[in-house]
Amino acid sequence: MTATHASAGRVGSAGALAPASAGRRPPHTLLPLVTQRFRRDRVQLLAWVAGFALLAYVGNAAVVGTYGTEAQRVEVLKLIQSTPAVLMLRGTPQGPAADAFQFFLLFAFLGVLIGLMQTFLAVRHSRAEEESGRAELVGATPAGRSTPSVATVIEGVALSLVIGLVSAVGYLAGGAGAYGSWLAGAALAVTGIAFLGVGLFCAQLMRTSRGANGLAAAVVTVSYVLRGLGDATGTVHADGVSMTASWPSWLSPIGWGQAVAPFSAGAPDGQRAWPLALGVLLGGGLVAVSLWMQAHRDVDSSVIPERPGRLHAPAGLAGPIGLAWRLQRNAVVGWMVAGALFGLLIGALGQTMVDLVQAGNGAADEVSSTLGNTLKSFAGPGAAGSFIDLFTAAMFSLVGIIAAVGAVQAMVRARQDEAAGTAEMVLATRITRLRWFASYLVLGALTAVLVLAVAVLGAIVGLTRSAGVGDRAAVAAQAGLAQLPAVLVLLAVVALVFAALPRATIWLGWVVPILAIGIGQFGGLLGLPDAVRDASPFSHTPVVGAGPVDWSAAWVMLLIAVALSALAAVLVRRRDVALGG
Repeated sequence: MTATHASAGRVGSAGALAPASAGRRPPHTLLPLVTQRFRRDRVQLLAWVAGFALLAYVGNAAVVGTYGTEAQRVEVLKLIQSTPAVLMLRGTPQGPAADAFQFFLLFAFLGVLIGLMQTFLAVRHSRAEEESGRAELVGATPAGRSTPSVATVIEGVALSLVIGLVSAVGYLAGGAGAYGSWLAGAALAVTGIAFLGVGLFCAQLMRTSRGANGLAAAVVTVSYVLRGLGDATGTVHADGVSMTASWPSWLSPIGWGQAVAPFSAGAPDGQRAWPLALGVLLGGGLVAVSLWMQAHRDVDSSVIPERPGRLHAPAGLAGPIGLAWRLQRNAVVGWMVAGALFGLLIGALGQTMVDLVQAGNGAADEVSSTLGNTLKSFAGPGAAGSFIDLFTAAMFSLVGIIAAVGAVQAMVRARQDEAAGTAEMVLATRITRLRWFASYLVLGALTAVLVLAVAVLGAIVGLTRSAGVGDRAAVAAQAGLAQLPAVLVLLAVVALVFAALPRATIWLGWVVPILAIGIGQFGGLLGLPDAVRDASPFSHTPVVGAGPVDWSAAWVMLLIAVALSALAAVLVRRRDVALGG
């Protein structure tokens, strides 16, 4: 290279000639990148903000309408604090006031939602951009390599702050105190900022966006579980209506947000703002480390490299199903491990629930109407029966969520392959479009079956030391099977989205299950109309109890899933391959 050429540019790690101004990264390049991100994500961002605003706005009124007076909520909290399973699902109580009760019921779930939202956003604008080659093109401009990541951080932080703002306004509209409302909004916003850093860090570690999203989702799940373990083993205060979580909760960003306890001014621990600093430090620290790692590695490289492939392809890759399995087997195994762990948890807590009933805490038909409705809302929509049956249905509703996410991920991967052009290469062979599409659909259904099956086996293993193992194992098997039709309906709906609106598959494919899960889990709590609750397949899962199970709704959902899948297959055959995002 001549001196003239050397002064004009430099050769990047990927061999591309980048302008000399790339290293200076003039400030005027940041604003266009930030604007581009908000414009590109405007529909998804508005949907997320609207969803959080809805939960915040209706939550307080729903608590008052569902759980009645403060005296009734005191009775509910005393039962809940002797029930580790409910504490794992919801959080640590901080008093019977309506705003404190709302925070206790919803914050852990909202923490998971904002965590997944931020990690997916971070990976989409970092590792996914490198995979597609767009990051290298932007890096060859005066923006350089770091400015796009800074723009992603600005977008993520702004989104977290807006969600925290609408959450605080929702509490204020419900009559909550000003300081507590703003503290609750800040707790949710800081949780999002912490997971934004997690997403960017995972994007530096993993070679593919699929791997980065999987790792980040695992971190969010582990954070939820650690928070749950800390809550279930926490200390009940002398007032009997508030608790302090134990040490595992302090290992979780969701636990930090919960520890703020914004509506517990009268409780022994009181309101605390300092845990917010932990989330800010984690998010900021991971962002800084991610920017440093990006500046010191080659484009399209990663800290954890992919294993070299085999010299010769195995015979299983000769068909589309074998190829789909090879591409997604690690993710499927990960979802199976999560299902097995939850199954073991169900079995391990089974004997605890039996002891609670035998100790006089009472079965669901022996407690007041308020407590019965509370247990049903915890167990999931449509749940009924004894206390133990409600507990089993509640825990397996979580397994159903895991199975649904794993199944939907298979169809989202089909869209990713189509957009990247790899599907077009497969379709250039003798593989028909219908066989290619069916391979992802079959793999999604198989993922759901495997996750639910290992969860049932895990529950049976956990029940080996419990009395009446046979009866409890039968209930666990039926509860697992009851989740399958709803999961298959969600998979079929996402497949139909892929067939009819391919370019909306990735974001709409995740919005659909999140709405279905949210309505199914919180429809009763929020007092949503029956017409809205009926839109979620999880509202129609068969009720598993001591008596015979009515499987009629399950058969109807299976027929719906088959019909939607067939319609999607027809549409896929008739449309063109949709390349690009």
